[in-house]
Amino acid sequence: MAKFKVLIDPGHGGKDPGAVDNGILEKDIALKVSLGIKARLEATYEDVQVLLSRSTDVFLELKERTNKANGAGADILVSIHCNAGGGKGGFETFRYTSASANSVKLQETLHKAIMSKLGGIDRGQKAQNLHMVRESKMPAVLTENLFVDVAADADRLKQASVINAIIDGHVQGIATYLGLKRTKEDKPVTQERDINVPSKWAETTWKEVTDKGFFDGTRPGATVTREELGTVVSRLLKYVDKKG
Repeated sequence: MAKFKVLIDPGHGGKDPGAVDNGILEKDIALKVSLGIKARLEATYEDVQVLLSRSTDVFLELKERTNKANGAGADILVSIHCNAGGGKGGFETFRYTSASANSVKLQETLHKAIMSKLGGIDRGQKAQNLHMVRESKMPAVLTENLFVDVAADADRLKQASVINAIIDGHVQGIATYLGLKRTKEDKPVTQERDINVPSKWAETTWKEVTDKGFFDGTRPGATVTREELGTVVSRLLKYVDKKG
């Protein structure tokens, strides 16, 4: 059983498209981002289960959404939206007007992580009397991910790299807030070489210098000390003298 439960709420859906402009429906972006967060968070981190208020294009009342989160005993709730009517556009987050200290911490952590990935205009961390952050019994934040009615933002929302940045920002923020551990460490894979076997590219040369007595043929892959190098130079000088 997962140690942490995260409720991701894709805003709007079904008969409620949310904000619509520049060929973008808010409900579609919200669902795409939410599904991405669930897949990436569960694949990358241990002990976390991501629940979705909706996983398809269906309509849910606001109360149904918070009831799902409260009934599931979610540790945090993040509601995903796009914005409209914002002039120059940008990114912003919301908590409840009298939010708990943990909600404030979640907002700060999420906001910072998403902005670091997304870039652009930072409209700030705000407080508002919104149902999703008011009626949830756990730390809750609502994110407004760019403006569909601002041409520059709309163009960005049509780019897969920007959607990925939004997803990654949410994943990083949630993982940081909950203190999640990665499923595996990102360490480079190294292979120990056998020092007694010459590398393929050096086989011919190694045989040549061994046949001429510069090396004794042992440990071709080992490092050379200064005194061993001195021995090789001495042998080389004797070889040159013979040839002279």
